[in-house]
Amino acid sequence: MTQLRTFYPAIEPFESGMLDVGDGHRIYWERAGTRGAKPAVFLHGGPGGGISPEHRRLFDPARYDVLLFDQRGCGRSVPHADLEANTTWHLVADIERLREMAGVERWQVFGGSWGSTLALAYAETHPERVSELILRGVYTLTRAELDWYYQFGVSQMFPDKWERFLAPIPEEERGDLMAAYRKRLTSPDRAVQLEAAKAWSLWEGETITLLPEPETSDRFGEDDFAIAFARIENHFFTHSGWLEEGQLLRNAGRLAGIPGVIVHGRYDMPCPLHYAWQLHKAWPEADFHIIEGAGHAFSEPGILDRLIRATDGFADG
Repeated sequence: MTQLRTFYPAIEPFESGMLDVGDGHRIYWERAGTRGAKPAVFLHGGPGGGISPEHRRLFDPARYDVLLFDQRGCGRSVPHADLEANTTWHLVADIERLREMAGVERWQVFGGSWGSTLALAYAETHPERVSELILRGVYTLTRAELDWYYQFGVSQMFPDKWERFLAPIPEEERGDLMAAYRKRLTSPDRAVQLEAAKAWSLWEGETITLLPEPETSDRFGEDDFAIAFARIENHFFTHSGWLEEGQLLRNAGRLAGIPGVIVHGRYDMPCPLHYAWQLHKAWPEADFHIIEGAGHAFSEPGILDRLIRATDGFADG
């Protein structure tokens, strides 16, 4: 049996800083690996999730110069948890600013979960800037996908966790949980915000892996993380990512000619496999890997193996 690939050793950035992107926002960025090696950009999930040291370890540091950044309002970017001037298209513009700052013409774009949504939006807007596209846990942000996770669907598999998600919301408001949570996540009362943020965030943290992984889910309950994650994610999802319904799949023809890899867990709860399959049919040039016995998280062994193989496979291109 072929041994599964896993993370490269821990590595520190060789450069980092804050970039003023306008609108009152400054985003944290870092570069890891070898300066001048193959350029890549890593797009984290959420939205609002931020980057972590493990994300650097998805790339061979001897062969990549990878830029990672905290999207507007999360991680080390400021102002924290801010929703103003924070949309998909602001983030697409930020990626271009970072590319220009890095001084590269084209780069590999790697995105998982919400990061796959943002990667698709960026690649369909600027296909000439993308050398390869690696997507994990594909999310196309349609109304059906949102309803599946936040109104009906996943609740059938996790009734115990769903009850905790419902707890902050009165019975009469549960017909539109997105709106009910938005009301609380934008409340001027920090305590109200925090109660809602933790319930929202932990619902995701506890349903992204096939089996419980406290080391993964516990972070979702931390105050600062939960506030940024829940407020920004709810903000984006309330507005359907400022995307037209079905836009990312409809425009997949713009990816023609871009080499790619799609990696998706068979039992991914937040992001049903159906939509990755539809993307695969619309963009047949990409290698498509369904990972058996896996959920959504990039750290699950089968998913991680395929992601490392993907970055290795493109490293010398």
